[in-house]
Amino acid sequence: MTPDARSRRGRRDPQARRATSTRRRSTRTESRYSTRSTEPAPEPTPTRKWFKRPLIVAPLAIVLVVGIALTAWLSPVLSVRGTEVLGATTVSEEQILSLLAVPTGQPLMRVDTGAAAARVATIPKVASARVQRMYPSTIRVTVTERVPVVFVDSPEGAHLLDEKGVDFEMGVPPPGVPRLVTPTPGWNDEPTLAALEVLSVLPPDLRFQVGEVAARSISSVTLTLLDGRVVNWGGVEHSDRKAAVTLPLLTQPGQTYDVSSPDLPTVR
Repeated sequence: MTPDARSRRGRRDPQARRATSTRRRSTRTESRYSTRSTEPAPEPTPTRKWFKRPLIVAPLAIVLVVGIALTAWLSPVLSVRGTEVLGATTVSEEQILSLLAVPTGQPLMRVDTGAAAARVATIPKVASARVQRMYPSTIRVTVTERVPVVFVDSPEGAHLLDEKGVDFEMGVPPPGVPRLVTPTPGWNDEPTLAALEVLSVLPPDLRFQVGEVAARSISSVTLTLLDGRVVNWGGVEHSDRKAAVTLPLLTQPGQTYDVSSPDLPTVR
């Protein structure tokens, strides 16, 4: 080989060597990449926090609930230290508290509210009673008193009856409470209940004029007004229609007003 040829070969050698080196690195890189798995790597399982683990939280919750229940059942912290009475106007608070019979210092959870309410409800003038625990330390008693709707004369005095016909008190009838006349007045007497039903549907303007309601039977109810006029009502059927007819009918002169057939009322 001539010196010129060797000289030219020497000048080409660095480029050839770099190209050869690049091809070798590319081959090694492709070979290295080809040996890797194409499947994605599994994600790491997240670690649950302790308060999200049922096996830990459930026992702790049970212990907490039991602890609170025992505290409420035994601890003097949640005990009766006061009593509140609502709804009593004519019944004395002393009578209610006496029958309530809940001692101061008794844990609220140990108060039998149903039994206490039943004792208060035995008061004749109490229609219903409700006893509640008001945490942290109060017992609340709410009573609904009976309201007189009619009265019944008797040798010993006037008996007051409520809207259900319950005889709950003897005393002076309040103004606006009419006399009830029926053979056997009482809460389980059908003529009594018929008379009370008729009174319940009367408009206020007519109700205040009634001085007496008589019921010989469930189909024969009569209203006597304070001025002496008489309204023959008949039975309890169509009472709303009868009530609507009666007031205009009373504007006509007469003594007896018959609305037992409300579509054909008469005046005599």
